[in-house]
Amino acid sequence: MLTRSEGRALITLARRTIERALSRRYPQAVQTGQRAAGTEPVTSGMAVLNEPGGAFVTLHAHGDLRGCIGYIESAMPLSRVVEDVAEKAAFEDPRFPPLTPDEYPEVQMEISILSPLSRIASPEEIVIGSHGLLLEHGWHRGLLLPQVATEHRWDRTAFLENVARKAGLPATAWKDPSARIFIFTADIIREQGE
Repeated sequence: MLTRSEGRALITLARRTIERALSRRYPQAVQTGQRAAGTEPVTSGMAVLNEPGGAFVTLHAHGDLRGCIGYIESAMPLSRVVEDVAEKAAFEDPRFPPLTPDEYPEVQMEISILSPLSRIASPEEIVIGSHGLLLEHGWHRGLLLPQVATEHRWDRTAFLENVARKAGLPATAWKDPSARIFIFTADIIREQGE
């Protein structure tokens, strides 16, 4: 678990990363520092943010998903992972057009720091609201963060069916004996209330 100050530092780092990218893409339209002003390092003295780890950055606009990209695992320091996936969530999520300067002030950010994966033998091991899922079947992979099942009020079966669909597979693919199901937890940092 990250401390509140470490979480705030990651949110600030993600904001600054997106602002720099907007400045490069739209130099005439962007005034940087709208929310995360300053150029001083925000993660100095926070050793945990220099340790390797997986993370996802999720962007919401007006309560709707606006982008989500992450790494399940990474050898990069957590702070570098957050910078990388923040920019990708804003500009490279194939489900959405790249973020624009006009949209940016409305975007709320959520960062999920992932625990190591643990393979399960039975769906009964899944705890809705605590566990995220990764399903692997052949070359297909699908991942859903822990908060997704809660937000959609899914039970275990619905969660498994939706992670199978996310992998590009039929909803019942999770039942195949060759499917591999992993669980993980996430330390979720939400921008609201900061």
